[in-house]
Amino acid sequence: MPPEAREQVFYLFGIVPARFADPAWAAVAGFPAGGVWSLLTHQFLHGGWFHLISNMWALWIFGDNVEDAMGRVRFGVFYLTCGVLAGLTQIMTQPYSTVPSLGASGAIAGVLGAYLLLYPTARVLVLLPVFFFPFFFELPAVLYLGLWFVMQVFNGTLALARPDQVAGIAFWAHIGGFAAGMILSLLLVRRRALRTDDRAVRWAWRG
Repeated sequence: MPPEAREQVFYLFGIVPARFADPAWAAVAGFPAGGVWSLLTHQFLHGGWFHLISNMWALWIFGDNVEDAMGRVRFGVFYLTCGVLAGLTQIMTQPYSTVPSLGASGAIAGVLGAYLLLYPTARVLVLLPVFFFPFFFELPAVLYLGLWFVMQVFNGTLALARPDQVAGIAFWAHIGGFAAGMILSLLLVRRRALRTDDRAVRWAWRG
């Protein structure tokens, strides 16, 4: 798409917090009434191939186990709901931002929150480049995801104090999605699947 058309799509179907917090500004800026559907549509927009691939990579790594524990239908509802709640968190924490938020990372953060509760002892293979050399090591999921969440809180707090220093990433959407995922997983996980998967997690941890 031409840059002007792409920007218009991002503003119409991405989440622009000021569109909800300041209707007068939204009317002057040319936004149509409503906009609630952007809480869903923003999850399917990405700023580029790297943004899309990195999100889908995380979903591929963590999502299948959570889906197995919930079932396909429940997981679909869970995933989209986490994305909506992540968007609402971004609106509440930065209500007058005029920058559109795009991407599935809020919904995927919900998947990470559920994974943390369901599979805390699973091993996560981490790649860390050191002087251009790949270095692989394993971490327990509880440590890896716990550190990830702490980093989101730190950067989210910095974004509130100094938005010019950490622009471009919706950290509070990640935080809201992660918390939503932890809470919703307690309601949606099938007990039988959880017992079965728990045995698999212990085997993976020993391996």
